[in-house]
Amino acid sequence: MVEKFAEEVGMACVSLLGSQLAPEDIIGIPQIRGNTSEFLPPKMIAKTEPYILFLDELNACSQEVQKAFYSLIHERRIGEYHLPKGSVVIGAGNRTQDGAIVKNMSSALINRMFHVQLVPDAKSWLNWAYENNLHSWVINYIEQRPDHLFTEPPKTEEPYSTPRSWHILSDALKQYHFGEENQKFSQKLLRILAYGTISAKHAGMFIAFSKNADKNCAE
Repeated sequence: MVEKFAEEVGMACVSLLGSQLAPEDIIGIPQIRGNTSEFLPPKMIAKTEPYILFLDELNACSQEVQKAFYSLIHERRIGEYHLPKGSVVIGAGNRTQDGAIVKNMSSALINRMFHVQLVPDAKSWLNWAYENNLHSWVINYIEQRPDHLFTEPPKTEEPYSTPRSWHILSDALKQYHFGEENQKFSQKLLRILAYGTISAKHAGMFIAFSKNADKNCAE
């Protein structure tokens, strides 16, 4: 979404993964200039033209990295370096209840941002799926069962349905040429792909749906 936004507004997009950053990756390193020192910001951040800075996994980074983000997010500044006028800073992260190894954001960081809660929307996702040529079985199934696009993460370690996992299933179906004309497909392999990517309940129903979608089925 962020990359598409950057493309639409005609700006470059720089992505940073919060979980893989150290404070010096943000504030840079000191260098002596004459009788004083200054911090040199990283090359990937210190741009001369306006750009989109995407801070992914923002709430998966350490508290030290979160503090390094304060001035960058609120003031568009790192030390003496200011982001070019017109630059946009966007952060993203999972919720605590998603079980995605996140940390609570400090109140100071929360207070420096405008917050948007994103929820999966089947209609929007289907428009995207058509544009990106996802497998027809996946598209047609979600058209019939839009409520199966997303499920809350289970408390056990098992696959569950999300827009991402349906995309993965689509890629797998294409890789093995499922649904192509005169192409026989194995129910055993289909079960492996479906149960390995989406919720078990949805996988069973998707397999049944695929039998009606394509008659070239080999047990």
